[in-house]
Amino acid sequence: MTRDSATPEGRKDTGAGLRVVVVGATGNAGTSVVQALADDPQVGSILGIARRIPRWAPAKTTWAGVDIGQESGRDDDREDLLTRLFRGADAVVHLAWLFQPTHRPVTTWRTNVLGSLRVFRAVAAAGVPALVHASSVGAYSPGPKDSRVDESWPTHGWPEAAYCREKSYLERVLDGYEHEHPDIRVVRMRPGFLFKEAAATEQRRLFAGPFLPHRLIRPGLVPLVPDLPGLRFQALHTDDAAQAFRLAVTSTARGAYNLAASPVVDPELLAGLLDARVVRMPLKPVRAALAAGWYSHLLPASPQLFDAVLRLPVMDDSRARQELDWSPRWTADEAVSAFLAGLRKGSGMDTPTLARRLPHGGRLRELRTGVGEHP
Repeated sequence: MTRDSATPEGRKDTGAGLRVVVVGATGNAGTSVVQALADDPQVGSILGIARRIPRWAPAKTTWAGVDIGQESGRDDDREDLLTRLFRGADAVVHLAWLFQPTHRPVTTWRTNVLGSLRVFRAVAAAGVPALVHASSVGAYSPGPKDSRVDESWPTHGWPEAAYCREKSYLERVLDGYEHEHPDIRVVRMRPGFLFKEAAATEQRRLFAGPFLPHRLIRPGLVPLVPDLPGLRFQALHTDDAAQAFRLAVTSTARGAYNLAASPVVDPELLAGLLDARVVRMPLKPVRAALAAGWYSHLLPASPQLFDAVLRLPVMDDSRARQELDWSPRWTADEAVSAFLAGLRKGSGMDTPTLARRLPHGGRLRELRTGVGEHP
């Protein structure tokens, strides 16, 4: 289950410095969080937990292969394993999440909700003093687009979208968890949409599918950007979000923190990046086309998630800036530009999640396994 010179608990014995466990360490957020922690002199060792152990070898890091949503085996055995891996850690950062298969919500529920519950219980059983959990803007109830909401805005999500439903459910779980475990410092990070160049290919697989001609996503070749009611959202470079997670680990912070960069992304901003025209469009036919693509397995992102995006509030990130002394280095348009550049290049990383192409077939494998089905 472990690799490199790991102790029986899966950690290198590096002596002084914080011991941090990152669950879900090989994806878009995970790779950036591990790198941010590795660069921090206060951190002595990192245990990265993922379903599949990568070849990527950042400093101070060892790996353990654990599927927190695995169906086979006794649930107690997996929880005991996580408890052993967490024992002696100063903090656990929980990032593991399945966006696919969108057509099988029971599968995502097993990892995203039941797997998270195993992580939370193991943190308490191992006596870890800090839990940093990746929530999301998607946990928020529908809200305004022309003003900003702080962390007190209701987190009931958009119930029709599995992603929002699961993020919201875990917010309620953590409400009770904090009451039951007042000795554990719980931090809930609520970032906007996270982009970086190395994650572009993975995000194309998750949300656009195998039919997107990524090399054509360049200025001048995309003719128009639709102007739809509610199409305003917040973006953040993943490396900037990772710095906020690092600060949460190394400080005494607790509670919820909104994370976002300026400006708010809207059709005009996207059109400027793509040298395209903004065209006002009615919502119903666009939504119907997306739904037809999803139900026919041509698109992996569900129409319910599209509905949620149009309803997400715009967040106020003042608390993170003031209490964590955090500020993003990348603007929102720079984060989106990095993603677009990654799409054109087919960028990735040497982890199974961020691989430039799936093994044994690439895009053909996406088709064979079913668009919107491959986890």
